[in-house]
Amino acid sequence: MSQVNISPERRDYLRRTHRKRMLVLITQLFILMAFFAVWELAARMQWIDPFITSQPSGVLKTLKSLHAGGSLYLHVWTTIWETFVGFTAGTAGGLLIAVLLWWSNFLSRVSEPYLVVLNALPKVALGPILIVWMGNGMGAIIAMALLISIIVTIISMLNGFLTVDQDKIKLLKTFGASRYQILCKVILPASLPNIISALKVNVGLSWVGVIMGEFLVSKAGLGYLIIYGSQVFKLDIVMASVIILAVAAAAMYLGVSYLEKKMLKWQQ
Repeated sequence: MSQVNISPERRDYLRRTHRKRMLVLITQLFILMAFFAVWELAARMQWIDPFITSQPSGVLKTLKSLHAGGSLYLHVWTTIWETFVGFTAGTAGGLLIAVLLWWSNFLSRVSEPYLVVLNALPKVALGPILIVWMGNGMGAIIAMALLISIIVTIISMLNGFLTVDQDKIKLLKTFGASRYQILCKVILPASLPNIISALKVNVGLSWVGVIMGEFLVSKAGLGYLIIYGSQVFKLDIVMASVIILAVAAAAMYLGVSYLEKKMLKWQQ
C-alpha cells in the first residue's frame, strides 16, 4: 500500500509504533552500555577484584590477542558448527519421530514412559559413555547437543500435533482423506507456531549441549576456552568466551525469529 493511500490515523499509528520500537531498542542498548561502564568503573576503582571478575578493557585486550594469534576464529567456528549440526539434527530428527508417534497411537503409548525418563535424565551423566562410544572428538560433542534437544523437540511437537482441532480432522475423514493428507493439510500447517516455538527452544538447548560437551572433551571451541581460562586463572579469557557465546546465541535466535516471520507470512 502506497503512502498516499494511507489514512492520517493509520499513518499516525505507524509513526507511534515505530517510535515505541525505537525507544525499546535505545533503552536496551543503554542498559547494555551502562552495564559495561559500571563493570569497568568498579574494576578500576577496586570495588571488585578484576583478577576474579575481569573487566571490559581486559576482555577487549584478550580478544585482540586471540585475533592476532589467529586462534579466535578457530574456536568460534568450531562451536558454531557443532551447534548448527546439533540444532539441525535435533530439529529434523525430533520432527520426524513426532510425526511417527502421531501416526501410530501404539508407538506413542509404548514410547511415552521412555520419553518422560529420558527428558528427566541429566544428559551430562551420559557424557563419559558418549566419549567411550564415539571417541574424544567432535562426534561426542554433537551427540551431546542432539541428546539434549531431540527429546524436548519430540515431546513439544507431538503435544502440538495432538492438540489440533479434532473437528477439522473429522471433516477431512468424512471426505475420505488419507492419514497422509490429514498430516499435510491440517496437522503440520496448524502446528506451525508450535514448530517455530520448538525451534526457538532448540537454539538454547543446542548451545547448552555443545558447551557441556566441550567442557567434557574438546581441543577447540568456546567451551574449551572457558575451561582453559578457568584452569590457568585467566578470567579475561573466560569472560571473552562467554561474551562471544552470548552474541553468537543471540544471532542464531534472531535468525530463527526471522525465519518465523517468513513462514507465518507464507502461511497467510
